[in-house]
Amino acid sequence: MYKVELSIKAKKQLYKLNRILKHRIVKNLERIRVRPHAYIKKLVGSPYYSLRVGDYRIILDVQDGKLIIFVIELGHRKNIYQRGK
Repeated sequence: MYKVELSIKAKKQLYKLNRILKHRIVKNLERIRVRPHAYIKKLVGSPYYSLRVGDYRIILDVQDGKLIIFVIELGHRKNIYQRGK
């Protein structure tokens, strides 16, 4: 089973969300610990993955050798992909 770790940025973003949304995100992260590749999608042109939770997206780095799912950041889908701007 994989271990889920959050970056400092992801912890701050999660803390700012409302209680119900926080619960949904944590529940989904717990669900993907067994078989993460069944639930996540590879981002085009990036080594990272995306997990969809309603209108929110979680950007992940999956380290299969160490069995770690590292949450890089999370946010609403209209804001999360705006890296190039």
